[in-house]
Amino acid sequence: MNDESKNFLRFSQKEQLLPQEERLATLNEKHKLSIGVPKEISENEHRVALVPEAVNLLVENGHHLIVEEKAGAAAHFTDEQYAEAGAKIVSSADEAFAADLIVKIAAPTHPEIEKIEKYKTVFSAINLRTNDKTLFQELMAKKATAVAFDYIQDKTGAFPVIKSMSEIIGNMSVFVAAEYLSDPQYGKGVMMGGFPGIKPTEVVIIGAGTVAEYAARTALGMGALVKVFDNSIYKLRDIQKNLSTRIFTSILQPKVLLRALKEADVVIAAKHAASGVAPCFISEDMVKQMKSGAIVVDISIDQGGCFETSRPTTHRDPVFQQHGVTHYCVPNIASRVPRTASFSLSNYLTPMLLNISEAGGIEKMLKQDMAFCQGVYIYNGILTNKHIGEMFDIPSQNLELLMSAFR
Repeated sequence: MNDESKNFLRFSQKEQLLPQEERLATLNEKHKLSIGVPKEISENEHRVALVPEAVNLLVENGHHLIVEEKAGAAAHFTDEQYAEAGAKIVSSADEAFAADLIVKIAAPTHPEIEKIEKYKTVFSAINLRTNDKTLFQELMAKKATAVAFDYIQDKTGAFPVIKSMSEIIGNMSVFVAAEYLSDPQYGKGVMMGGFPGIKPTEVVIIGAGTVAEYAARTALGMGALVKVFDNSIYKLRDIQKNLSTRIFTSILQPKVLLRALKEADVVIAAKHAASGVAPCFISEDMVKQMKSGAIVVDISIDQGGCFETSRPTTHRDPVFQQHGVTHYCVPNIASRVPRTASFSLSNYLTPMLLNISEAGGIEKMLKQDMAFCQGVYIYNGILTNKHIGEMFDIPSQNLELLMSAFR
């Protein structure tokens, strides 16, 4: 090799270094997020979207966290804890809503939407029965991108947030029932469970999903006799398999169900409907035939309730009696244990926010993760959820086509 060839090789090798470094920087470039965590204003909502530990992890990854004062107070997280985690504590909701990405629990209300600037992204749950058409129209007018984290699916097609909250709700439904069953005013002064020489309490569960499974698991652990009703034989078989025991199961046959209701000390309605409206299985006449002092926990109340006698209640005033039967119909049972529920939500939301950053921002995330796209119901001011569109008579468009148009 002559000197000219050696010089050319050295020159070309040096030149190769620069574009290689630039490619590496491009591949590793993260999108820094500005995340706002406002205080929840709903009477029934005591949770917070991000706990201090999650805030600290996000801050350490270079993101800017803006937390409204007392945002975590109801879940027993102090402003000092958030400040020590690296968040900026602000005195007004306006400052939290000024962030590029707003993370909250309940869907934004009309006053909250007014605080959102144009082209921002909102993460929250969505409860169609408590929202109205104008709420979606106001979000659309803001050209916002709105993501319902309870609609986001994982790779198996399951809904991780709903599953996580359902596990908590299933457990809590039995604890709530036990509390009121032992109450001398609302119950019969009876302890939940079974003891030597005493007939065990009978718990009837309507539905055989995740809520029902965890309710049954807790009730069985307390020594109660459990009966589960559902129209899906597959689900009934599945719940027995998951519980690793042979419990009483039945399809929703009216005569068999009525017989079980007459003997029940506790009835837990946990029947979820994909349509968003729970079927009303228990008529008022059936309630009249139940034991005086029996407890009804209607978890399906957020979809209208499975009992004809059910009506929504609040954490402040959670129960009422109808025909001698105590009804607990709080739509948001998970908020009864806000600290536990906040950790559970935060454990899901934090990796999701980090993934958005790794992807290069919300726009790129939508192009890379179709499971995540399932949670988007408004994109740049355009409704993309067909079910919501049909429910509120609002035109909707396909998200994938919209994203192609915005490229």
